[in-house]
Amino acid sequence: SHRQPASRGRLTSPAKAGIVVAPRSYTTIRDTTKLNRCHLITGRTSYLLPTLVRSEIDEQASGPQIVTVEDSTTCIHGSRGRWKPAAETLLAEPRIVAELAKATLEPNPQVPWDEWVADYAKVRDAIEATYPDQFERFNQRLDIPGGFPRPVAARQRRWETESGKAHFKVPKALCASFDDGRDHGVLRLITLRSNDQFNTTVYGYDDRLRGISGSRMIVMMNRDDRIRFGIAEKGKARLTTAVDDGVRRSMGGFEVIDYDIPAGTCAAYFPECNALLPLWHYAEESKTPAAKSIPIRVTAE
Repeated sequence: SHRQPASRGRLTSPAKAGIVVAPRSYTTIRDTTKLNRCHLITGRTSYLLPTLVRSEIDEQASGPQIVTVEDSTTCIHGSRGRWKPAAETLLAEPRIVAELAKATLEPNPQVPWDEWVADYAKVRDAIEATYPDQFERFNQRLDIPGGFPRPVAARQRRWETESGKAHFKVPKALCASFDDGRDHGVLRLITLRSNDQFNTTVYGYDDRLRGISGSRMIVMMNRDDRIRFGIAEKGKARLTTAVDDGVRRSMGGFEVIDYDIPAGTCAAYFPECNALLPLWHYAEESKTPAAKSIPIRVTAE
């Protein structure tokens, strides 16, 4: 078992969170560097494939490898491991991906998995050949101080349109969700991350950004909404997705806290609340899950 410090509690399973979803089995497969909470809450069955972290030496057929990372300013840096791996059996992420691909896909001479695993520089060569305008001299620029930036036209105030000016698109509707927004018993759920979370990987229970600690089973509500729904301050609540598609999506055991959030909306953490998001609820073009606009009903427990 993987325990958090005693004051933070233990990892919570979906069953203990009171999740009710369709009668089907969800399986997740993850390559992972460290046990964390999301291993328990995104699927009923989880397969974990331990992998090297960037700080560990990644030794392949051509020698120690260099990986690259892109920071929040779109600058790309080379990264080299410095420490002995935690176990000799650990595989690097490229090796895991390659072995899965070889076991499931037909051979393709355009995708030399074994060559790419043996020398990551060849992967970067392929990236450069595919996107020459963004990754010119990719392997030669890995150690530029501060990294080298991917070109972003807007950063230079260059608009690649027929007019040469920025164009703004008008949304089809003010409501970005599947309800019409007229039912005042429905709140708009925004799912968000804590500051001790990286994407869906949850490392702890302290959200210093919002002054919340000790638990992630929290729903933040406008005080007037909480009172309107008859929920006591720091009382327990159940969240149920407000959609009639034959699947009941409901989660209980949330502690309700008053928070400075607009009336008609509420907020909770993800991936804890992923079970409330229908698979078909996503952005029209990007297909990104619409996790910032989930219509729900909140009831006291």
